[in-house]
Amino acid sequence: MATITLDQLNAAALDEACALLDGLYEHSPWIARAALQQRPFTSLAQLKHAMADIVSTGGREAQLALLCAHPELAGKAMVDKSLTAESTHEQSKAGLTHCTPAEFESIQSLNAAYNAKFGFPFIVAVRGPRGTGMQKAEIIATLERRLHGHPDYELQECLRNVHRIAEIRLNDKFGASMERGNRVWDWQETLAQYSDSGAAELGQLTVTYLTDAHRACAQRIAQDMRDAGCDSVTIDAVGNVVGLYAGSGTETRKLMTGSHYDTVRNGGKYDGRLGIYVPLACVQQLKSQGKRLPFGLEIIAFAEEEGQRYKATFLGSGALTGDFKPEWLEQVDANGIRMREAMQRAGLDIDAIPALKRQAADYLGFVEVHIEQGPVLNELNLPLGIVTSINASLRYSGELVGVPCHAGTTPMSMRSDAAAGVAELLLFVEQRAAADGDSVGTVGILNVPNGSINVVPGRCQFSLDLRAPTDTQRDALAHDVLKKAASIADARGLQLQLTESMRARAAPSAPAWQQRWEAAVTALGVPLYRMPSGAGHDAMKLHDLLPQAMLFVRGQNAGISHNPLESTTSDDMQLAVEAFDHVLAQLAAELG
Repeated sequence: MATITLDQLNAAALDEACALLDGLYEHSPWIARAALQQRPFTSLAQLKHAMADIVSTGGREAQLALLCAHPELAGKAMVDKSLTAESTHEQSKAGLTHCTPAEFESIQSLNAAYNAKFGFPFIVAVRGPRGTGMQKAEIIATLERRLHGHPDYELQECLRNVHRIAEIRLNDKFGASMERGNRVWDWQETLAQYSDSGAAELGQLTVTYLTDAHRACAQRIAQDMRDAGCDSVTIDAVGNVVGLYAGSGTETRKLMTGSHYDTVRNGGKYDGRLGIYVPLACVQQLKSQGKRLPFGLEIIAFAEEEGQRYKATFLGSGALTGDFKPEWLEQVDANGIRMREAMQRAGLDIDAIPALKRQAADYLGFVEVHIEQGPVLNELNLPLGIVTSINASLRYSGELVGVPCHAGTTPMSMRSDAAAGVAELLLFVEQRAAADGDSVGTVGILNVPNGSINVVPGRCQFSLDLRAPTDTQRDALAHDVLKKAASIADARGLQLQLTESMRARAAPSAPAWQQRWEAAVTALGVPLYRMPSGAGHDAMKLHDLLPQAMLFVRGQNAGISHNPLESTTSDDMQLAVEAFDHVLAQLAAELG
């Protein structure tokens, strides 16, 4: 099929341009026609967003009509061969045109149940996040899972998949290659084959500090760095994998980048790891073109960020700032293995840890690419976001203690119900944080020790997680929550115990580095969106040493993270690589 160009599209008369974009949105040419009013487009990313924005502002009736214009998967239109050419190609690529009778019956039944519940057909981009096609079993599992979704969520999820279908079709029309995004995808798929014993057998991804799987990941990353063109690759005294692409000029300072390769238990493939492989794709291209930057690029795969095996969160990046705590070495994991012993078994030189501390004068700054881990970019149909600050945070472990008593014989007015006290506090946390802009508050743990269905709870243990973009805003939130907790305890005749377990300062992005990310995103034709990071990242540790700024990449499945459903597309990874290219080029130009 002959491909078209943006120049051709921009120059064409409106009807001709509409014909060039025919078939992007199933039986809905009005979307491309409306978007074409915004010509000229400087990039496919800009065109994709323009069309998605037309749908977002088109109203619910138009959105429902768009969804209903799509055929059911392996449905009547496939049987009677009335699918569009595009849908036929996509369903065939996923194997849906060759279902077994049992598969066909299962999909038909699920389709009917979905349509009856929501009033529109189930839609999924069957060519998947890499564009090469989902497996039938994955499609059926997705349909089964989403059948239990909320109607409002499913409407938006179907629209997001419609946009993904259009994106892939647009790529086909323009012959757009996502080669580097696909490469990043493939690297991460290969890395995901390593998982801790016990999790691997269940098909789960869990990689905790210095397990066999963790050490295998380090070796795989090291080999990928060598293959991509790094001049030197080492595994340091805490297990960080450090790759250096040397500079060519007189500038002796380096740019540091990277993220972590450990995971939470039963986690996703992209949290942290995306920030290792996006810059590595840039190195690979520089090497293949025989080009050098006037500064060195140091890519670090941090060994530990999640604090899963040992309570030593940010161990990998903390070691570079001199924040490795010797007492961590005596921590014991669930199997009774001390960290010191685990490091010795891994062949790490504990005595060399102090020497890992970096000197600020040796670096230009630190940048990190990370999957968003939230729903915001997904909901806005934006592939990239600029991080303005990593939120300040506070954590507490707490307990309210009252009087356990008989649930049938104790009048409501005479109870000291500890669980009810925590419930009241939880609602206050929700209301207070919601009234405070970008603040968030969570009571993630509620536990009634030895609870019984017929006993008024005498004890309730709970957690508090409070976060805000600035230290001042966080502290004001904490002040009000703790004051309320004391007030609840006093009013209900309860004893309150609270222990602060973690305090982290906000890490605002360095203005110059944030502006470089903004210039890169603008150059790609992607609308600028600035946002705080509610999650902690290695960048917040490096913030103590270097100016830093982050780029977020949109996640699929409503941005879910720390979960097997965590995902992003090769298109969005490609944009992240190109944005990183741009930042490197900007810095090279600034340094002459």
